[in-house]
Amino acid sequence: MVVDFAGKTLVGKARSRPDLVRQVLDKARREGLLTTAEAAFNRLDQPMALGYSSAGAIVAAGPGLKDFRVGQRVACAGGGYAVHAEYAVVPANLLASLPDQVDFEAGAFATLGAIALHGFRLAEAHLGERVAVIGLGLLGLLAVQIAQAAGCTVIGFDLDERRVELARSLGVEAVTRPHAEQAALSFSHGSGCDAVIICADTPASDPVELAGAIARDRARVIAVGAVGLNIPRKVYYEKELTFLNSRSYGPGRYDPSYEEKGQDYPLGYVRWTEGRNLQAFIDLLASARVDVRPLVTHRFPIEQAPQAYDLITGKKEEPYLGILLTYPPGPREELASLEQTVQLTTHAGRAGAAPSPASKPVSLGVLGAGNFATAVLLPALKSLPEINLVGIASGTGVSARHAAGKYGFSYATSEAERILADPSINTLAILTRHNLHASQALSALRAGKHTFCEKPLALTAGEVDAITLALAAPGSPLLMVGFNRRFAPLSVQLAEFFENRREPLVAHYRVNAGYLPQQHWLHDAAQGGGRIIGEACHFIDYLAFLVGQVPSAVSAAALPDSGRYQEDNVVLTFEFPDGSLGSLAYLANGDRAFPKERLEVFSAGQVAVLDDFRSLELVKDGKRTVRRSRLRQDKGHRGEWQAFTQAIISGGLPPIPYEHLLGVTRASFAAVQALRQRERIAIEPA
Repeated sequence: MVVDFAGKTLVGKARSRPDLVRQVLDKARREGLLTTAEAAFNRLDQPMALGYSSAGAIVAAGPGLKDFRVGQRVACAGGGYAVHAEYAVVPANLLASLPDQVDFEAGAFATLGAIALHGFRLAEAHLGERVAVIGLGLLGLLAVQIAQAAGCTVIGFDLDERRVELARSLGVEAVTRPHAEQAALSFSHGSGCDAVIICADTPASDPVELAGAIARDRARVIAVGAVGLNIPRKVYYEKELTFLNSRSYGPGRYDPSYEEKGQDYPLGYVRWTEGRNLQAFIDLLASARVDVRPLVTHRFPIEQAPQAYDLITGKKEEPYLGILLTYPPGPREELASLEQTVQLTTHAGRAGAAPSPASKPVSLGVLGAGNFATAVLLPALKSLPEINLVGIASGTGVSARHAAGKYGFSYATSEAERILADPSINTLAILTRHNLHASQALSALRAGKHTFCEKPLALTAGEVDAITLALAAPGSPLLMVGFNRRFAPLSVQLAEFFENRREPLVAHYRVNAGYLPQQHWLHDAAQGGGRIIGEACHFIDYLAFLVGQVPSAVSAAALPDSGRYQEDNVVLTFEFPDGSLGSLAYLANGDRAFPKERLEVFSAGQVAVLDDFRSLELVKDGKRTVRRSRLRQDKGHRGEWQAFTQAIISGGLPPIPYEHLLGVTRASFAAVQALRQRERIAIEPA
């Protein structure tokens, strides 16, 4: 499915995902045509690691890993984890031990087997019951064998005569679609099947209609495959059928706490998690109650993997079923000597030599190559002639490798330590997830590298204290935080408009931030810090920029979370030492089609309105001036790097005063405290 979508033309992609087209059009109306086009093409250009079912041997284990050891043979699961690669990093709950009786080829089927097993469990079929399986592809033939192993009598249906014959060779009754209803009637002695498992893959609803026709009264119908869901009411109503969509391979799937953090569910409450389903399927393989060998039709060495995808996408017309990708065996010591850096060649005209890291005054290393890095920051950096792009690192390496080739870095790596230790790099950009910012910024400062840290700077007061001490050290390099909005062209004009004010100002900043799901990493206090610390710090900084001072106190109020939100419908009121007031309405309960940001500022007979960085309205002495940015929304990302680069080259002061960087971070902590304690909180000076 992924490869097929990637191969479509832009028109084909648009036709297959009209929901995304609507999002693009809404974004263009809000942010401008050029900004939207750049973002859309960048997203379409991102690489994606394929694969989610594999088996191999553990070559290294994390310190918290229990029940697994180096050298142990395991099956691996999970998109983004059990990828098609010689080395993969897989969390504990997505691993299952392989006994000696199960080879790697069979173990590589474990995720698919767990998917089929979870669907069978949802069917609640018991010993002696009659189970029908519609669709005899990989999942269907695995479901057939699982049902047999559970003591059920099984019948299968498919459009392909060859797959029907394969099912018969496994000892089950099977027929092609034209004979399905009559065969099911005979199979069930006229009463209908106790459970129907749909493993077909088609946008049509015929499998759902067939399931209704062959099911007994009050039977269960489980959709494991992706099929059309136009359920015929008459037969499903008359038989009072239960219909369920099976979600992947068991409880725990799509739960970051389970999959990423290793928090297992208690056995007494959740008997069959996705991890336990993986192990249960492997046990079926070990006992020979399920045999995947007849399902394997092709094997390709990893170097020939594109040929495998030519098969499954139909570019090469040849019958197939189970396709295995194999890897050359190697000594375990190979990992220790594995060169984890991918050297790249960047071309200047026809020359093939990589640029010298010392050729420009700012030699940059980047940590993090996610969507923000590749869609926003790296395009801005590439246009600055003073910056030499040296190395880039990401957790998986795939995104770093792609970004390095696209933007001209000398090398890519999956090891942040290589970037930190590279003596040719004098400046570091930290674009990783929030929980890594403070520690990586400290490491960079202590290594003598000028440091740009995307917001937030830190998640705890202790981290701010440590950074404050590092900055106080003699000869400390420069620190910059990604508070980009103060460098936007319209922001500069707004500040100039109020630069001669002689009295306090009042500023109201409204942010239509949009809803984030409960499980989003930004809501995780340990990883993202929550939306106030993790994102609203942007707007607190902007208020400090307008006033020219850090807030001295904050009060807060919020709508009830009601189980849907997480402290992200808030109104924060900041007091400043000069008497100014700033209010921030940060809201997650709006519509994303509406513009995100609007700022109104009042002071000394003057009014300014900044509308989503697309227009700036200035009113003074009865005169109204409007300045617009029609094609592009410029939020200051290029401007902040111009200022940072100039400060590095000239040896000047940091573009944002440290009092602001540290004080705004502390103000975000105080805002959370004010919200939870429902009282005014004084903010200690940085």
